[in-house]
Amino acid sequence: MPVAIITGASKGLGRALAEALAARGWDLVLDARTAEVLKETAAALAGHGTRVTALPGDVTDPGHRSELVAAAWRLGGVDLLVHNASALGAEPLTRLEGLPLDGLRRALEVNVVAALGLVQEALPLLRAAAAGAVIAVSSDAAAEAYETWGGYGASKAALDHLAAVLAEEEPRLRVWAVDPGDMATDLYAAAVPEDEEPRPEPASVVPAFLRLLDERPVSGRYGAPSLLEGR
Repeated sequence: MPVAIITGASKGLGRALAEALAARGWDLVLDARTAEVLKETAAALAGHGTRVTALPGDVTDPGHRSELVAAAWRLGGVDLLVHNASALGAEPLTRLEGLPLDGLRRALEVNVVAALGLVQEALPLLRAAAAGAVIAVSSDAAAEAYETWGGYGASKAALDHLAAVLAEEEPRLRVWAVDPGDMATDLYAAAVPEDEEPRPEPASVVPAFLRLLDERPVSGRYGAPSLLEGR
């Protein structure tokens, strides 16, 4: 069975994607910082009959990243690596003049440095896979300038660029940066707590990610809405 590592997988988009892959028979290695929520998620996904390894921890910890890849190796390798874990830099978001520099450093560490670190750990197994792929969960804020989204957007823009360079350096892999669009997640609620407009549930965009896995288009940056329109 194929094996996926998904970070930030206890809830939101990470959990929704893990649920869809488990339903397809994928074995999973899941990461999140909240141990109890991650344990509940893993138990629910194991109901699909697949093997699920849940490892609570922080992706900025090199030892934790090594544990994730080692767990995937024990399941058979790494066919897919999804970097979904994200940090905002400030909660709620704030203008650049008031953005805490420690918050910006945290966003860069989680969204960029940890993503590259995990790729580096997993590369030998991804290269050995028949159809290795990396998904970097991006954001519209990586490509557009929105007030108060500067720190987060800068980190996601850097992640997009890393993904693009990785695709050039590893042509046998598929490397996709995917903007899922606005969703009803805890991350968005923390970013803009005063916004009470209804947002799509994360599960609604999962078919876009599955389409990438099914059709394996060229590496690049994709938006979930355009992928869904093309179904």
